[in-house]
Amino acid sequence: MFQIEEELKKLPAKPGVYIMHDERDEIIYVGKAVSLKNRVRQYFQSSRNKGAKIEQMVTHIARFEYIITDSELEALVLECNLIKEHRPKYNTMLKDDKSYPFIKVTVNEAYPRVLFSRRMKKDKAKYFGPYTSAAAVKDVIELVKKLYMVRSCNRVLPRDCGKDRPCLYYHMKQCTAPCQGNVTSEEYKKNINRVIRFLNGDFQETIDELTQKMETASEELRFEDAVEYRDLIQSIRKIGERQKITSYGQEDKDIIAVAMDESQDLREQDAVVQIFFMRDGKLIGRDHFYLRVARGDTKEQVLSSFLKQFYAGTPFIPREIMLQKEIEDAEIIEEWLSTRRGQRVHIRVPKKGTKEKLVELAQENATMVLSKDRERIKREEGRTIGAVKEIEGWLGLSGVARMEAFDISNISGFESVGSMVVYERGRPKRSDYRKFKIKWVQGPNDYASMEEVLTRRFTHESKGEFDSFAKLPDLILMDGGRGQVNIALKVLGELGLDIPVCGMVKDDHHRTRGLYFENVEIAIDTSSEGFRLITRIQDEAHRFAIEYHRSLRSKEQVRSILDDIPGIGETRRKALMRRFKAVENIRDASLEELSQTETMNMRSAQQVYDFFH
Repeated sequence: MFQIEEELKKLPAKPGVYIMHDERDEIIYVGKAVSLKNRVRQYFQSSRNKGAKIEQMVTHIARFEYIITDSELEALVLECNLIKEHRPKYNTMLKDDKSYPFIKVTVNEAYPRVLFSRRMKKDKAKYFGPYTSAAAVKDVIELVKKLYMVRSCNRVLPRDCGKDRPCLYYHMKQCTAPCQGNVTSEEYKKNINRVIRFLNGDFQETIDELTQKMETASEELRFEDAVEYRDLIQSIRKIGERQKITSYGQEDKDIIAVAMDESQDLREQDAVVQIFFMRDGKLIGRDHFYLRVARGDTKEQVLSSFLKQFYAGTPFIPREIMLQKEIEDAEIIEEWLSTRRGQRVHIRVPKKGTKEKLVELAQENATMVLSKDRERIKREEGRTIGAVKEIEGWLGLSGVARMEAFDISNISGFESVGSMVVYERGRPKRSDYRKFKIKWVQGPNDYASMEEVLTRRFTHESKGEFDSFAKLPDLILMDGGRGQVNIALKVLGELGLDIPVCGMVKDDHHRTRGLYFENVEIAIDTSSEGFRLITRIQDEAHRFAIEYHRSLRSKEQVRSILDDIPGIGETRRKALMRRFKAVENIRDASLEELSQTETMNMRSAQQVYDFFH
């Protein structure tokens, strides 16, 4: 039995991270401390004014643990990692995770390429960004390939020079075909250097060059070429217009501000963080994030939590971060970010001038987004977290964060499959969906198939913290009534697991009419958000199973006919299907038509023809 008072006496006066657990052993809060002894004891001192959120959290603490570190900086890094992994209930949390695209120039290659990338790796390539619009990045990449004749292929050059014909881009005069040895590496890299100058914002050189070409083409009455040059100039100017706002120093900065809805009389309130991205002194984009904030949290606390979560998950750290408020952990966060960047990072609160105006602009945008989206946020909360609360009320449960639903699909026992879909806090978590091809059961036996699926799911050996099976559900939903529920309870009982199981009872139209829980059918309000969520989960489990089953059927139908033909392997089968589209068309084709198919010779064509005739 964990005795909180006794354990408090054992706390060391050292830096580290403390982790609070509730009675279900769920992690509900993670924090860091310069002195664990002083910080953790403060939570349990009645004389201190802790705020509403902390007061509520303390009532749910069943035990705590801690990890000692050598410095406060190490504690900060560990705190960020643990919050990201466990997403504790009482930590201020981002509601969405986003990644930002980069433009990657592979300057480490003999003939560099210009690529779209979601990550910035230590691979000696040159990266530009991050940008907020993936579509804009793709437009820029397409533009620079046209302007500077950059190759699009994945061939390893010069090793593969002359091994294959030049691609379509060469014939369209959009590539110099270095794959044919038409250009030396030194000559090619001159264009790559121009690409790099262009991506750094030096557009004028390219605009002047294209303007000259446009005028020359017009004088020579090559009007189609002139129009193409004009369109390229307009595209470049549009890219330049996105970067109108500049700063005096050519540095990378993020400008961050928060707006909070302080009108609500609730335990939680809405907040929006607005972030402007300045790269090389140019504003290249902006983004905003919704946060779940406890009543009583200050803007300083929200900004501190946001900085730690956002920069723990993004590969790019700017040289300077400008905030609207001073934060308590500024120095230690600066040290952490400097270590990640490899160069000094500054966190500043500007008081006057252009920088202050940028922070004010970010704050105004955050306020606007919050005002505009307040009703949408409330509706979304009702559809998700609010719906889960309704389901908890119907079943007499609490703390349901993760729900898993299962379904079986087959046609007369052919290729029986199972599906597992996962919803967390009322939202689908598609990365955790899993498919099961039934292995142990022969024929159309849904109960036995479901028993196999559940047994395999709950006896699966986890391959790490990111394995979808690593975390157990708080509630299991079965796409059926009493029978399916009893199968699930049998499997859980044999494995010694105590997880609530609820059946989705359907009417004659295969729509959920109620829930079967603890041997009782519970009627539910069919106009409620809880009912709509149950229906969405049921439909999703059914769709996922049917989709998997359809893909297996399709593969089996093709395999059973074409793969039985001697001498016809996967490559020729694909070639036949690409040309004739259907097995019936292959069957009706003449010997000559078959022989004209890509990869086919007369002997293989004869084998196909003889097989069908």
